[in-house]
Amino acid sequence: MGAAFKIVLTAALMAFGTSCRSAEHDVPPGSSGGAVPVEVVRDEEGWTILRGGQPYVIKGAGTNGSNLAKLAAGGGNSFRNWRDFDSPDGMPVLDEALELGLTVAMCLPIGRERHGFDYDDPEAVRRQFEFARQEVLRYKDHPALLLWIIGNEPDLNYSNPKVFDAINEISKMIHEVDGRHPTTTALSFSFKPELVDHVKKRMPDLDMISVQKYADIVNLPRYIDQAGIDLPYLVTEYGPVGHWEVEKTAWGAPIEPTSSEKAAHYRKNFEAVIEANPDRILGSYAFLWGQKQERTPTWYGMFLEDGSVTEAVDAMHFAWSGAWPDNRSPRMEGFYLDARPVEAGIELEPGERYPARAVASDPDGDPLTYRWALRRESDATQVGGDREEIPEKIPGLIEAADDGHAVLSAPEQAGDYRLFVYAYDENGHAGHANIPFRVR
Repeated sequence: MGAAFKIVLTAALMAFGTSCRSAEHDVPPGSSGGAVPVEVVRDEEGWTILRGGQPYVIKGAGTNGSNLAKLAAGGGNSFRNWRDFDSPDGMPVLDEALELGLTVAMCLPIGRERHGFDYDDPEAVRRQFEFARQEVLRYKDHPALLLWIIGNEPDLNYSNPKVFDAINEISKMIHEVDGRHPTTTALSFSFKPELVDHVKKRMPDLDMISVQKYADIVNLPRYIDQAGIDLPYLVTEYGPVGHWEVEKTAWGAPIEPTSSEKAAHYRKNFEAVIEANPDRILGSYAFLWGQKQERTPTWYGMFLEDGSVTEAVDAMHFAWSGAWPDNRSPRMEGFYLDARPVEAGIELEPGERYPARAVASDPDGDPLTYRWALRRESDATQVGGDREEIPEKIPGLIEAADDGHAVLSAPEQAGDYRLFVYAYDENGHAGHANIPFRVR
């Protein structure tokens, strides 16, 4: 176990010991009653979640608490979160979920080998188990709690299969101290035979298997058939094509889909994969109901840094409710630099001036305004959503004009860059696109 991880986990346990109420069955502050029982059942038609005795199909998104009112207004009924050993208290977000009629798939953090955790260290594993136990005792009686997610992508770059033993022990503990909420773990899940074998043999206590798929989600029904795991599935992340799955420029920069292309991907995969397999897929959580930097600041967020709604939110509104929102986001239909599309692999001369043009429209006829940004290409190599630094904006090189036109002065310094464009309506919505380019 890495020293930094030991410090964080030890400090978290000490803090929890001073703040957590000792009575296991206390009703959480701010809640209106005890836990709503949740179970996973099977009949001749397949698997179903029962919440309070009623069928419950998860129509959700992934967020740590942002934009929850919009989630509820858009027809969503649940969200999943991500938690670390030093995360803030989860009770306020549970209370907010309850007020909005949402449920929460609560994440229990587990150590990652890539961050220094050693599953051959019994003391480290014991401390982790105890931390999970205290978290369960803290939140198990809240009426907004839906289920427990034990770790996020513990299979990503793993080498020690004892991680799966640790997850199973936590699941067994949950079933002992909280018999009203099912357990799962969120796997990136390659469905390779070795990993399938670990899931079957090392984690038999789980109530469902959760998977996180992007472009590869189209293959999920086939993977489920081939794996032969006799459990239902939950999709705990899906969204745009991943940055590792797209075409790249000659110098290795991933080509990001436009906001409109992403929206189409969300809706298509929801309908063709998740909604089409209700007998074995219990629901889903779209990624990400918020914003983050992961290769770019726009790749995975369904919102922008300034809180603007993108077309992916509209797509999920339609998927969940069957109707479009009253006002929809701008569509990004094309983006060109030096009259060339992103697929051209654009290389520019230092200091030269080049035209840029964005083609956008608004479904409601709202007038659009455009904003531009130039950044260096990210050199991040992190995996699994680990924190990345966003490259700073480079000022003074873009002359914006009306109607989606601008002139870019190529940087004097050779290197890799990315030009961003945003089309805003007057109602808090935006479309976006970007082009990676190289200065020779």
